[in-house]
Order: sequence, then structure tokens, then C-alpha cells
Amino acid sequence: MSIDVRPARKADIPALARVLARAFYDDPVMAWVQPDAARRKAALPGLFSALTRHHFLAGRGTEVAVSPDGIAAAALWDPPGGWQQSPREQLAMLPGVIRAFRGRLAAGRIVTDLMKENHPEEPHWYLGIIGSDPAVRGGGFGHALMDSRLDRCDAEYAPAYLESSNPDNIPYYQRFGFEVTGELALPEGGPSLWPMWRAPR
Repeated sequence: MSIDVRPARKADIPALARVLARAFYDDPVMAWVQPDAARRKAALPGLFSALTRHHFLAGRGTEVAVSPDGIAAAALWDPPGGWQQSPREQLAMLPGVIRAFRGRLAAGRIVTDLMKENHPEEPHWYLGIIGSDPAVRGGGFGHALMDSRLDRCDAEYAPAYLESSNPDNIPYYQRFGFEVTGELALPEGGPSLWPMWRAPR
């Protein structure tokens, strides 16, 4: 089955956000930031909607993989030099972030600060978020999204970077040529993130 991968449009944001919310519901870092499962489930669509609408969509690196039933997976990439959010973008996203991390804003800040402090300076494509709807996981939708953007990275001879927030996903990214470059441990026995770098082919 051939999978249709295309740039995301503004009208895709609600469906895209719901897919990413389902994909990240059990994510170790998300669960550490917001341990209340009911709050996490209710708030994640709004968080991903805010991130996409006010930051990622403008960078033209947001893609969706589509099944006959609609959006099945999404990838939010930042182009080289575009990974940092502007003060205006941060302000626009704030309501969605507050709802998602209600009572846990300090924990959310710890994660984002740790990621920023360890972000590579060399220009690169940055995979901020990728996820497939659990109902279609294993169906090749994430693979199609990775191929789409990494083919462009190779054509531009540009490296790529991501942080894996789940150790189970590291071998998956390694199959695409990413290599672990370190481990970012969250405080108080929290989970880790693994920075991963891919040189162009």
C-alpha cells in the first residue's frame, strides 16, 4: 500500500493534534511532566494544536501521512536555523501549554530548558515531534514520514537531529541513520531523553 505524505495545512491541525495526543499519551517524559492521566489525555490535543499552529506550521516542515480514514501520523520538523521559538510564538502558545501542564509548569520548563541547553549549534533539520495513531502503528505511516523528510535532508546535504523520549524508539531511529550522542536525565529520578544525530547521506 502506498502512503500519501503531504505538507500539513491549517485545516489539518485539529486531526493532527488528536493523533499526536494519542501517540504521546503513554510517553515517559509526557507522563513525568503531567502524571495525572486524565488531565494529560484531555490536554495533549490542545498542546499539540498550539505548537503546530503557532510555531511548526510557519516553518513549512510539518507533514502528515494519510490513510483512507484520514490523518494517521504527523511529523513536526523545524528547518535549519528555525528550531527556537520566538517570544511572540511562545506567548501565543502559552494558553495551550498552561492547560496541558496545569500544576506542573515547572516540570515542563525543566524539560524544555534541558533540551535547549543541549541543542546542537550546527545547522540541521530538527524533528521536534513525530507520532502515529496507535490504531495504525506498525502500518508504515511513520516510516513514510521519516523517508519524506530525510530524503530532503540528503538532497540538501543537511544533518538531522531529534531527542527520543522513549528508549524503545531508539532502535527505530537508528534504522534511519540516527546515532545516540548522549543522555539527558531529568531530575528526581525522572526519565531520560536521548539526543540523536544523523549525518546526511
